[in-house]
Amino acid sequence: MAAIISIRDLKKSYDNGFEALKGVSLDIEKGEIIALLGPNGAGKTTLIGAVCGLVTISSGQALVGGFDVAKEPRRARRLIGLVPQELALDLFETVWNSVRFTRGLFGLPRDDAHIENVLKSLSLWDKKDNQCKELSGGMKRRVMIAKALSHNPEVLFLDEPTAGVDVNLRRDMWKVVGDLRNTGVTVILTTHYIEEAEEMADRVAVINKGSILLVEDKTQLMQSFGRKVLTLDLGAPLATLPESLADYDLSRSEDGKQLSYAYDTREARTGITRLITDLAAEGIHVRDLDSTKSSLEDVFLDLVEEKA
Repeated sequence: MAAIISIRDLKKSYDNGFEALKGVSLDIEKGEIIALLGPNGAGKTTLIGAVCGLVTISSGQALVGGFDVAKEPRRARRLIGLVPQELALDLFETVWNSVRFTRGLFGLPRDDAHIENVLKSLSLWDKKDNQCKELSGGMKRRVMIAKALSHNPEVLFLDEPTAGVDVNLRRDMWKVVGDLRNTGVTVILTTHYIEEAEEMADRVAVINKGSILLVEDKTQLMQSFGRKVLTLDLGAPLATLPESLADYDLSRSEDGKQLSYAYDTREARTGITRLITDLAAEGIHVRDLDSTKSSLEDVFLDLVEEKA
């Protein structure tokens, strides 16, 4: 599938010498959801700003739908919907007028049917005549998304889309984003909620200190960094670990009733069979065992620490 966004060796430097982006290259395919993960100050918002024409590029190139964002900013921006992290609404305007006005800013003719569809898709239709100041934080966030969708963009940037939203509304928002992807909209989101990326994203891009560390399919990424932890419930509490088990780097629970063993699924041999045998040789009875795979958060932390 062709890339709707193509970024090549994108750099952003400031007068004080700080490099916010250090040669970022990234292709984003039409209709995918890509999560941009990174710690505070990693360059996520700067990258979004550069692609959206809000940040002046020092060097390199960013294309949206084939249009250079520096040379053809209006044509490129026409394809983009942006939901910034900060809520920016006219609090005394109605939801309907606020969304319709944003469409007009792009020079598009009035289309009440489209605005109605957008509001209904975001469960805002019954709030259309409410002033924005009357809405909850979650609903205000939805209005921001509705404004970003008012001009039928092909690409939607969501910068921390569920910041300050409770768990239920966050999950509702995940469904909204999934529905958008199903209509062919490409979604790029930044988030501090790792489970959000794990739930929604097709691919994950990890950025740190202005550089892209990795871009990979979410499932393959979690498999390639596939550490698991084996938890062993013991038949009797264990006061200390025998010396013969020192090589396994086992962790013992405070009450001595459990042992934890981390292993790498990429290795040909995990050492589990040998561990069980050695435990039995020491007279340690295993009553039950359970394994948990590493989460996307574990993978992210490993990557950032490894490349720091």
